[in-house]
Amino acid sequence: MSLPRLAAVFLTLWLAAVPAAGQDGSADGLPRSPVLTLDQERFFAESAFGQRVRRELEEAASALAAENRRIESELSAEERDLTERRPDMDPEEFRELADAFDRKVVEIRQRQDQKARDLDARAEAERQRFFDAALPILLEIIREAGAVALLEDRAIILSADRIEITDRAIRRVNAQLGDGREAAGEAE
Repeated sequence: MSLPRLAAVFLTLWLAAVPAAGQDGSADGLPRSPVLTLDQERFFAESAFGQRVRRELEEAASALAAENRRIESELSAEERDLTERRPDMDPEEFRELADAFDRKVVEIRQRQDQKARDLDARAEAERQRFFDAALPILLEIIREAGAVALLEDRAIILSADRIEITDRAIRRVNAQLGDGREAAGEAE
């Protein structure tokens, strides 16, 4: 028998031995299992904390896009004006103005690109802050289930649905952290 097939047979036998949700579990139906799974993406995205972060980042991204459109419009008008004035200008004077305009465009592009990178960094920092704050809650769930491991559900090839705890984790993190503003010291 091949190793993957043997592993599948072992996992099937082991899953059959794991009690169904609610059997030997906690009051909220948390299974007693040595291994639990969690969908990290959904855990963050569906939590009140993650939804607040998404809204704030979408607002900031929209504001940045509007600013970029405004700047693009202003630069297009400036370029058009320079192009229209070109026939009446000394070639050297035009070259100096064109070079200055090009430098200005490069500086603005770099500044706007940095703002976009800052948004990405903010998204990652908020996500990390969420998981740092959620860690004690996840540890509590692990202890209650008598588990020794919590695995990302995408890393699992085959499992029983009853060891997946994402919905429970979302409920608990929402109850304890809310949208995360209080954890950051912000007023709600």
